[in-house]
Amino acid sequence: MKYPKYLQPRGTIGFVAPSFGCAIEPYRTAFDNAQKKWKALGYQLALGPNCYMGTGIGISNTPQACGAELTEYYCSADNDVLISCGGGELMCETIDYVDFEKIKKANPKWYMGYSDNTNLTFLLATLCDTASIYGPCAAAFGMEPWHESLQDAYALLCGKKEMVCGYDLWEKNSLKDEEHPLLPYHVTEPRKLRMFGTKETALEIEGRLLGGCMDCLVTLLGTRYDQTAEFAERYKEDGIIWYLEACELNVMGIRRAIWQMKRAEWFSHVKGFLVGRPLIHGQEMMGLDQYHAVCDLLEEFGVPMIMDLDIGHLAPMMPIVNGGYASIKVEGNDVCIRYMQK
Repeated sequence: MKYPKYLQPRGTIGFVAPSFGCAIEPYRTAFDNAQKKWKALGYQLALGPNCYMGTGIGISNTPQACGAELTEYYCSADNDVLISCGGGELMCETIDYVDFEKIKKANPKWYMGYSDNTNLTFLLATLCDTASIYGPCAAAFGMEPWHESLQDAYALLCGKKEMVCGYDLWEKNSLKDEEHPLLPYHVTEPRKLRMFGTKETALEIEGRLLGGCMDCLVTLLGTRYDQTAEFAERYKEDGIIWYLEACELNVMGIRRAIWQMKRAEWFSHVKGFLVGRPLIHGQEMMGLDQYHAVCDLLEEFGVPMIMDLDIGHLAPMMPIVNGGYASIKVEGNDVCIRYMQK
């Protein structure tokens, strides 16, 4: 696994928009403020041509333009790390125009984003053996003040932190809107982990992290970009710790996604599952809830399943080094992830 160089003082942060750009509020004002904050920290900025675009369908621009921007900025020596402007809907169309062979040969670079950005963070690992960060997008860094999770993501980019832990409270209902674009997370709900597949209340597992947003993962499954089973086999000595979360999938959709990934043999050599709170939280349909949607199909693997973690769409999120080797320690309601460059 290739680990990129960390962001250095006075380095250059690149911004790209392979999914949504920051074309509308509250994202535009938040992104503008994020740039001010990065500059105040002493960094140079390099904005891709699509960062403020909103002419595409489900993405910032045409798939061709988005793919060209992503390839150029990833391979460019004029920026040191990349942060995606936002998530979106159809980044899967962008990747048809990304030159993964060129990216694979380039010097590895940290790329950070989540949700629709699974289309790159996941493929950087499985196609290019390169670690990335499943974490906040650019506009989130415009909030005043930064939440601890943003400080963690920043520290991870800079190589100043090797461990992140869960946060005490999470946001059920955001207060951010067009008139209040810089509000911080409205955290009101206490974190409460749920553990399945083990009777232990304290455990520690080590392995290589892989995953992302299930909405995107099942779109990639079975395509020419799907080399997931090969990745699991390549790193079988480490074992795979899957981290998963859902955006628009209801509990039935989550169960279908788990079934599909399982039948595609993605979960070979699995050592554990980390499951974030789904955006549609607390839903029940025909007797099925978000827990049984996952656990009923995964219990046969005989590994721990830790659910309702700070991963994904219900903020805050622990930044995850996708493709990275890590030790996950859970004790009661506390969870910490320690990253190791292996």
